[in-house]
Amino acid sequence: MNLDSSLMVLGIALALGCDAFAVGLAIGTRDPDRRQCFRLWFHFGLFQFLMTMGGWYAGRAVLAYIADYDHWIASGLLAVIALRMLKESLADPDDEAAAAERCDPTRGWSLVALSFATSFDALGVGFGMSMAAASLFWESVVIGFTAAGMTWTGLFLGRRLSIAFGKRVETMGALILLAIAAKLLEI
Repeated sequence: MNLDSSLMVLGIALALGCDAFAVGLAIGTRDPDRRQCFRLWFHFGLFQFLMTMGGWYAGRAVLAYIADYDHWIASGLLAVIALRMLKESLADPDDEAAAAERCDPTRGWSLVALSFATSFDALGVGFGMSMAAASLFWESVVIGFTAAGMTWTGLFLGRRLSIAFGKRVETMGALILLAIAAKLLEI
């Protein structure tokens, strides 16, 4: 890989990592612990890597079937999680039932849904790059590590904003996720 292609891959990795950063920022407002942060940045990086490699392997046949719907799926997944976060952020902090019901977006199906939603673009990038590259393994590694790093940065900044501005930042985080979900519908 020469310098020009290295810069291109880094640019692509940064562009793909923007969704992961935004979701990390939103979830960071919920004051996640170290395990939750690790789960999120690890899975976002892993899914970016796997989806890029999957796009490279999939070829036109599979992509043709999901290309018309992938943005709807990603948007729907983000919207459901964002609406749940918004509901929880507006709940009375003293309400014990609401606190017990509070979902951990870094576990289970929420984590899988967020990981897929933030990495759908990587599937298309992998497919597109497969036409120009004999192998995408190292490029996919760069994309995965970049997404993980951007997620960690978003989590860190979200936590700092939450400490500085309180519960309102969690509401803003949920609204940011809703805006991303709406933006995905324009694709």
